[in-house]
Order: sequence, then structure tokens, then C-alpha cells
Amino acid sequence: MTIKEKQDEIVAEFAFLEDWEQKYEYIIDLGKELKPLSAERKNESNLIKGCQSQVWIDADYADDKLVFKADSDGILPKGIASLLVSIYSGHSTDEIINSDFDFISQIGLQEFLSPSRANGLMAMTKQIKFYAVAYQLKK
Repeated sequence: MTIKEKQDEIVAEFAFLEDWEQKYEYIIDLGKELKPLSAERKNESNLIKGCQSQVWIDADYADDKLVFKADSDGILPKGIASLLVSIYSGHSTDEIINSDFDFISQIGLQEFLSPSRANGLMAMTKQIKFYAVAYQLKK
């Protein structure tokens, strides 16, 4: 499944949720499904700057694809990180670099978040792109 197809699937799932309370619960449930990062991966270099909570995003590169892992000490940021990991993990650096984050506005996530959480979300998306650029340069 392409990144765009995954994004479209998320947009469709959010369309079925009637209000923000349901959307909030859905995001929290996604976070509960996220496997925790190991203690050694919860380090300063994987810590996302600009998040209200502590959020770590880590990436491994194998078979020309990036595999993301994430964790957070906050339940909502963990759900958001899980959402991003589910979309971007398992794709090539080119796919990630050439993708957009329009689905975030399509599901209205930024409007739902406080300004500091919205800044954290943007920091997470930037980190995902950063990993893609960094690993592409290593090739």
C-alpha cells in the first residue's frame, strides 16, 4: 500500500467518527497499540524537540526502506506518533520525501490540537522527512 493510500484510508476512517471525542479516543487507541521503544532508543537524538510531552521517533533502514518506531510519555502524542509510524514506516526514502502531510488538515487534526500539541505534530512530521533525507544521503 502506498503512503497516499494509507493517508486516504486514515481520512476515510476519521470521516466515520462523528465528533472529536470519538476521534480523540481513536487516536488514544492507536497509541495503545504502539510497541514501546527500548530504553536505549529513548535518547536525546531521537527526542522530538517542540513537543509538549516527550516523544521519541527512531528509524532503521533495511531493504531500501525506512522502518519507524516511536514512543511518548503522553497518551495523545503517542497516538499521533503511532498514526505517523503506521503511514510512513516501510516506505523508501524517495516515497517519504515526495509525500505530503495534507491528510492532517483533511482530518482536521491541527484544529483539534492545542497550539503546543500542533507544534509537536509538525515537529514529528519534520523528523520523519529528516530521517528520509538523511538516509537517502547515506545511500
